[in-house]
Order: sequence, then structure tokens, then C-alpha cells
Amino acid sequence: MRALATLLCAALAGSLNAADADDAARRAQQRWLSSPHGPMLERIIPPYMRPSRLPEAASEGAQLTAKYCVQCHHLVSPAMHHAEKWPAIVERMLPRMRGGGNMGPVMLQMMADQGAPSPHESAVLTAYLQRHAQVRVSAEALPEAGRAGAWNSYVQACSQCHTVPDPRRHTRAEWPAVVARMERNMAWMNRIAGSQRDPREPQYRTRDIVDYLQRHARQ
Repeated sequence: MRALATLLCAALAGSLNAADADDAARRAQQRWLSSPHGPMLERIIPPYMRPSRLPEAASEGAQLTAKYCVQCHHLVSPAMHHAEKWPAIVERMLPRMRGGGNMGPVMLQMMADQGAPSPHESAVLTAYLQRHAQVRVSAEALPEAGRAGAWNSYVQACSQCHTVPDPRRHTRAEWPAVVARMERNMAWMNRIAGSQRDPREPQYRTRDIVDYLQRHARQ
């Protein structure tokens, strides 16, 4: 436990390389996964993001995100939410990290070393998440809006988990890998929840969504 605290404090001071920061996150995850609450905590966020993958990974905001957010679940990506949504999420987490609320006692057990962020750290962390948040766009403002084909599939599929991204967020070359990662995340969430496909739910063709994004991506 103390070794983890030392690693994370060093990361905050900027003395850890990316591999060490990732190792510190893995150690934190091992702690909560081995707890009686591990299965519940594991399913909160998909296990894709690592400290070294965070935007501006060496910045104070990224290191605070890696320091505090891995204590009870997998690391969050700033792009999970749009900027207007992040302050309320951070504010909701703070009382729990201090032992309050319905999840407070559980989270407090996981945070014996690091605790909750100070007011200054909370402000820096929130500003960082907002700076790298998903750009919020209206689905009706997207290209091909209102059509029953690829636009509709894209909006319905992506809005299940987060605000719909602007197709110009990535290049034509980048979008296939991004969509494949989202598919893996969705499959992982279904596996953890133990759900089965409902035949009444709409089924999406990945190729149609990728084609739509590539048509309107930035070059």
C-alpha cells in the first residue's frame, strides 16, 4: 500500500515515467479487484484508459486524474463526457471519496492511502477534464441529419454511453480503430453485466457507421 502511495505521489511530482504511472494504476486496480466489492467496481468503467494514454499525460491535471480516479474503478477518459457535465460528476464523487453517500463506505476502504483531493486539486482536475472533454454537438447539426441510414445508426449507437462525437474529431485513418475500441467496450460491458441481446433492440452495421464517419472526418 505504501509503495503505491509513494509511486502515485512521485507521479504527481512529475518524476515518474509513463510505464511507472501505468504500473501504479495497475497496483490500485489490483487492490480494489481483490476486495469483496471488486466485481461491482470493475463494471463501472471499461478498462481501456491508462495514465500514459491521457491527454497531456505529464500535466498536473492528468496526474491528479491518475492519482485519484483509479482508486475505486478503471481510469476515466476525459472524452467520456462533455465539458458541461464534468463539474457535476466530480462534485458527486467528492463526498463519496470522503466517506459519504451510498457508496462512501465502500470507496473509503479503497482510498486508505490517497484519500480525497483538496479543493485546489479538485479545481485542477475538473478543469483538466473539461479541457479535454468530448466536444458536444447536436445530433441534428451533424451531416446527413434526419436520414434513416448511417446517421441514425451512428447517433443511436454512440449516444448510449456518451454525447455523440463530431465526425471531425478524428481523421479518416483514425476512425476505424476508434469504432473498434468502442465495440470492445460495449462487448465488455455486456459481459460484465451478464446481459443477452434483446431481439427488439436495433442492430447496427459497424461498416455503415465507419463509412459515415470517414465521409465527414477531418482529412
